[in-house]
Amino acid sequence: MIEPRILQRATIVGTVLQIAWMLLGHFFPGMRGFHNVYLFGGMMISAIAGYIYAMAYGAGFKQGALGGAIAGGVCGLIGIAASVLIGDTPFLDIALGTAVTVLTGAVGGLWGEVAARMTRMGK
Repeated sequence: MIEPRILQRATIVGTVLQIAWMLLGHFFPGMRGFHNVYLFGGMMISAIAGYIYAMAYGAGFKQGALGGAIAGGVCGLIGIAASVLIGDTPFLDIALGTAVTVLTGAVGGLWGEVAARMTRMGK
């Protein structure tokens, strides 16, 4: 089961970071020249959103990966769509970019669950 309030918080954090990353790339076009760095940054932000969700929820790997995938995918989609709207990214990147951010959000969710379990063990 997905916890909506935690999912909302993780998605908002991820979306704010994605928009900031997109604006950074827009106003500093030299950064986009390093396409892999720009792509990697967006992927990491989605992984962070997934990590935040699973760390806060701590209900198991399946729930962490699912919630992380949703949080990472939604914030990634919003960031990529904003980048397409201002003309920095081709329209075709929406599908592939969103799929990648869903995957990285799920991986972040798995690591968030690991962190949640480690935190519980330390108490």
